[in-house]
Amino acid sequence: MLSPGIVLVTGENGSGKTNLLEAMHLGTQGFSPRTRTDGRLIRFGESQAAVRLKIDREGVGHEVAVKLGRGAAKTAELDGSRLASADSLRREFPTLVFTPDRLAVIKGAPAVRRAYLDRALTRLLPTRAGLPLEYAATLAQRNAALRRAQLGLSGRDALEPWTERLAALAELLVAARREALAALQPGFSERLEQLGLSGGALRYEGDPPGAEALESRLEADIARGATGLGPHLDEVAIEASGRELRGFGSQGEQRLALLALLLAEASLLPVSPLLLLDDVLSELDARRRGVLAECVAGLRQTVITTTHRSALPVEPSQLVEVSHGTAV
Repeated sequence: MLSPGIVLVTGENGSGKTNLLEAMHLGTQGFSPRTRTDGRLIRFGESQAAVRLKIDREGVGHEVAVKLGRGAAKTAELDGSRLASADSLRREFPTLVFTPDRLAVIKGAPAVRRAYLDRALTRLLPTRAGLPLEYAATLAQRNAALRRAQLGLSGRDALEPWTERLAALAELLVAARREALAALQPGFSERLEQLGLSGGALRYEGDPPGAEALESRLEADIARGATGLGPHLDEVAIEASGRELRGFGSQGEQRLALLALLLAEASLLPVSPLLLLDDVLSELDARRRGVLAECVAGLRQTVITTTHRSALPVEPSQLVEVSHGTAV
């Protein structure tokens, strides 16, 4: 069980610092932030792996165990009781993570930004947390009906209920996404300004299609076997000073934007999250490192990895040294 405040994890490159953060993310969210292939989380030559954590939540202790096996389903237990799925952990323990791989949220394809926004939506708007999955399930059903119509296995009238349901869910999902983005906007702009980039803006690009709009392109959708209109194709623009950072931001600016986005979300959550920051200090100058330390000071626990203790300008609550996969 780690200490509250800032936990600084130090060690040489390749010593296992990122693996430690990955294990903490797996144990609180049920999945790795770096891969969705569970087999890659098991040591070479081994058939099983497990993560066990002791967690203090609002003064109450909990124990979590996540187990993986080659050719077996991943399982998770909370206080000795097996959960329906490992993903159920994310509803219990809020965790946000920064890794170099997650720069895809800023510079990757629109699908990555949509996925991030939908995860943020489930944390910020819990009463509408089921909307992204419900929309995705309905979309899959409509696409399946389109393919059946394409093959002549069913009539077009079979599409009508799925079209109406999809249109209704699209309106709800886009409204929820816009609300979540509007909630993130002030904090994102403020944190980005503190980190040295002005004019931070989050913008949703896309409008929900009504049933009539979906019906108007029915021929094209049947020919493709897929729905070509809707929030599953929308974009989230992340900007600074009027520039979209995906195409017109340097890697340093993209790192700052991702960091500002996570800090903005952390400030909005009803329960202070576990914040995992992997190799975030290496490309920050001394002033920005100080800003980051101030921003995370109010969070219950932040775990930061670095190769050198001197990279953090404040005294950590706990110092963990990692060497050859062992933390002390």
